[in-house]
Amino acid sequence: MQTSARYQAIAELIEEVFADKQPADNILNIYFRERRFIGSKDRKFISEEVWKIIRHRRRLEFEAQSRDIRKILLVYLKDQNLDEIFAGGKYGLLPIIKEEKDWLQNLKEIPYPPDVEAECPKWLYDKIKDISLLKSLNTVASADFRINAQSRETVIQKMKDEGFDVVPTPFSPIGIRSRERVNLNNCMTFQDGLIEPQDEASQLVSILCDVNPEHKIIDYCCGGGGKSLALAYLLHNKGTIEAHDVDIKRMDGLDARMKRLQISNIVKVSTEEVSDDYDRFVIDAPCSGSGTWRRSPDAKFRLSEGKLAEITSVQAELLKLAADKVKIGGQIIYITCSVLEEENKRQIDAFLAKNKNFEQVDIEEIWNRKIEAIYPFESKNRLQFSPAATGTDGFFVSILRKKQEYKK
Repeated sequence: MQTSARYQAIAELIEEVFADKQPADNILNIYFRERRFIGSKDRKFISEEVWKIIRHRRRLEFEAQSRDIRKILLVYLKDQNLDEIFAGGKYGLLPIIKEEKDWLQNLKEIPYPPDVEAECPKWLYDKIKDISLLKSLNTVASADFRINAQSRETVIQKMKDEGFDVVPTPFSPIGIRSRERVNLNNCMTFQDGLIEPQDEASQLVSILCDVNPEHKIIDYCCGGGGKSLALAYLLHNKGTIEAHDVDIKRMDGLDARMKRLQISNIVKVSTEEVSDDYDRFVIDAPCSGSGTWRRSPDAKFRLSEGKLAEITSVQAELLKLAADKVKIGGQIIYITCSVLEEENKRQIDAFLAKNKNFEQVDIEEIWNRKIEAIYPFESKNRLQFSPAATGTDGFFVSILRKKQEYKK
């Protein structure tokens, strides 16, 4: 493709992404699927440019003082050969005109407000107010994997033999981190079931569930079942893990993943089959996903205050449900991939205020039993992972133990 045609494709994609109707990765996948004539090098270039523009959306819109895609592109490309990029033709961007060149030259440099500097919508910035955290959530995430068989050292060597640049994760004893993206279709270590993609924070949360084969365990709201698979590995395929999601289709790929990983101790259950005597009730709660903005930087623009209110209401209901489903001595493991207080700390505070028969578990004690790395948190019972603090996605976990039955 000619340079101008490449940027015409970029403009079309950004136009759709910035409409904030659906995830950018879905838009890209559909776009390329419908245009199979676009070669691999062009796809790579187009994709990388689209993601760069998404990550700098607030600054580009602020500099352009506009949400017009062409103006945004002009600002983004102002130091490039604009005549080559805006070259016209059948498939290229329309030629740049004198008025546009004059507009671009006359743009004034204005200091970024904090929310623009943080590349975050204003209403979300006002909730978080941590530029360092928000900037870390706008970086490119590492590719993390969990071992599923053999020793970590052996698996790392196998991946190196395949040409992958990998190292142990700093905290998780079962994690491997790649310095670059890994095409799983071309990775025999993955195809042979020796590794499974999973962010280091998610691995650590799975370890902190502190399960054993005698426990009755449910992974509620399990989605694709990543934590179920991690728990199964930690149990060495012993015991039973119940996997549940109200949207059954989200678990469609679980059987294939279990087969590749040779996991046999996960059982999918319906809502009607959920009992009331669990030792571990794992809630991987629906959330804003703010902790995963490194991977989905466009998601912050699709979130609204109304949607967040709906999400926090669901989280409170899930905690209420779990309180009835664990036995005395059992534990609720409440997890979000969020950095917002109303989904994390405030949810736990509200739950404990209403449920006097629950107490917070000392997670530092579990960490010191299960993990060799130094405990990196100040709190003993509410852990907030983040790219800034732990080099991971933004995960939150709190563990609540049922002391006795409680009736108001």
